[in-house]
Amino acid sequence: MVFRGMRRKNQALPQQEIKAILYKGTSGALALMGDHEYPYAVPISYVYDGEKIYFHSAKTGHKLDAIQKYKKASFCVIDKDWVVPEEYTTYFRSAIVFGQIQIMKDETEKRRAIEKLADKYAPEHAVADRDAAICREWNSLCMLEMTIDHVTGKSAIELVQEK
Repeated sequence: MVFRGMRRKNQALPQQEIKAILYKGTSGALALMGDHEYPYAVPISYVYDGEKIYFHSAKTGHKLDAIQKYKKASFCVIDKDWVVPEEYTTYFRSAIVFGQIQIMKDETEKRRAIEKLADKYAPEHAVADRDAAICREWNSLCMLEMTIDHVTGKSAIELVQEK
């Protein structure tokens, strides 16, 4: 599969900077094909492990219905969003991931994924506390796994020129 090239190639971020954005970010917008072929973008927390992206979810809802109909998705993380009114612009840095998303079925893999999320968002909590929280919510928990097909990142030209 061939993905569209970036029009302003001089603003493209190198892969190591894209990965840094994905590791550091705390939320992004997951875009799916929703009801009646309307795009459905939902803000969501996530964890990136260097290969895949994991999300947690309730077991029912618009997001799950969309994923069950169409596996392709995109996910955008904004690293910088600095409005510069005097220039009528925004200095930005962002990464966009394109891939296939699925509901995790394997209980062991699902557990590993939620532990990665818990470690990212509550690293200061004791493992026993995180484990207790996971066990408490386990029956209502759905985990999603995004396999990455393509990733791109872009920075405002002004940030490129600062380097």
